[in-house]
Amino acid sequence: MLRDKTGISLMFVMPIILVMVVTSIQNSTFQLMNKSKLPVLVCNQDTGQASLQLLAAINRVGLLKVSPLPKDQSIGKIDKAMKEKDAELAIVIPGDFSARVAAKAQNAANKALKSFGLQGDSTKNQVLSTAPPFTLYFSPVLQEQLRFSIRGGLRSALQLVESRETLRKLYFAINEKQLPPALEDEMINNQSDIGMVSVSKNGGREVPNTTQHNVPAWTIFAMFFIIMSLAASVVREKVSGSFIRLKTLPTNYFVGLLSKQITYLGVTLFQAVVIFSMGIYLFPHIGLPGLNLPSDLTALIITTIITGWCAVSYAICVGVFSNTQIQASGFGAVSIVILAVVGGLMVPTFAMEGYMKTVSNVSPLHWSLEAYYDLFLLGGKLRDVFANLIPLFIITLILQVLTFIGLKRQNLI
Repeated sequence: MLRDKTGISLMFVMPIILVMVVTSIQNSTFQLMNKSKLPVLVCNQDTGQASLQLLAAINRVGLLKVSPLPKDQSIGKIDKAMKEKDAELAIVIPGDFSARVAAKAQNAANKALKSFGLQGDSTKNQVLSTAPPFTLYFSPVLQEQLRFSIRGGLRSALQLVESRETLRKLYFAINEKQLPPALEDEMINNQSDIGMVSVSKNGGREVPNTTQHNVPAWTIFAMFFIIMSLAASVVREKVSGSFIRLKTLPTNYFVGLLSKQITYLGVTLFQAVVIFSMGIYLFPHIGLPGLNLPSDLTALIITTIITGWCAVSYAICVGVFSNTQIQASGFGAVSIVILAVVGGLMVPTFAMEGYMKTVSNVSPLHWSLEAYYDLFLLGGKLRDVFANLIPLFIITLILQVLTFIGLKRQNLI
């Protein structure tokens, strides 16, 4: 193992860099969403007050930073303007926007007055246009989840403008005078705040940071990535005849197989110690949130041991059924990435639907990740992670049985 310098670097250097890069990027993304605003170009072709109120409402939403475009900006040149100003979004407000808002508000006010038993101004009932009040242009590189968030914010801004206009129409119809600005602001902007409380199994209210999410996840990935070294080592022993020589020793071959597992299990535990220590001691010095270890260290150690043993078992199983080192390394690397994706390391399992959610149960990385999340994010104890450790242990035993069958079929034991 010590002579395999490439394998050692893959088992330690690569996961360490991966943890730092992914955590840094995700932390920067969270800060962007919380502290920064996305630039949006606005071509306001309307001359009424409703469009100005809409722009003010968009600024108050907090997601977007409005940059105006000329009123005579050609629709066909919107994409060019977005590229020149490095903007992912653009809004075109048509010239009849205020008229549409007023018509919709008048119709809504008339319906409300009629339901109150009062007579509305039926002469002002208008046929409402089915066209959208304004158009949002976006770059295809913008993620769908972010687009939905932006559309929700714009919808709230538009609803605020329409509600304000409807309220004015109702007040004027009932009192025959304009709605006082102070009363208008009190009725429109009097919104209740929403409290947010983190729910955990230990009763704590701490909000987990990006490090709490990423360090356990990529520690699991690092453990399973020992397949690059261990599986290739098993193939080398088969090809070079080391298996045959080991059979001539006055001992059972399972002693050699067990020693290999114990050695690489020690490697996986050392990987976990290194990455966890980096999260605790290094991250705070490079501007990242520090890692907080679970209160139940016994549960953390047991989870790490079972995860490491499963990783070792999978690597040996792949090595036994591979005929060349290229097969072992190629299949091993691709399969670990697939298991990581399916298991929730890259895409959360709660976002999966249908058969993909069922397939995730096959991945040992899924059960290990759920156990770690119970400990790091939910403050769980050993009894809370048993439901995840048992499937992980069963998968490990299945891999051990498959390894035995493979060795038996190849007459290596």
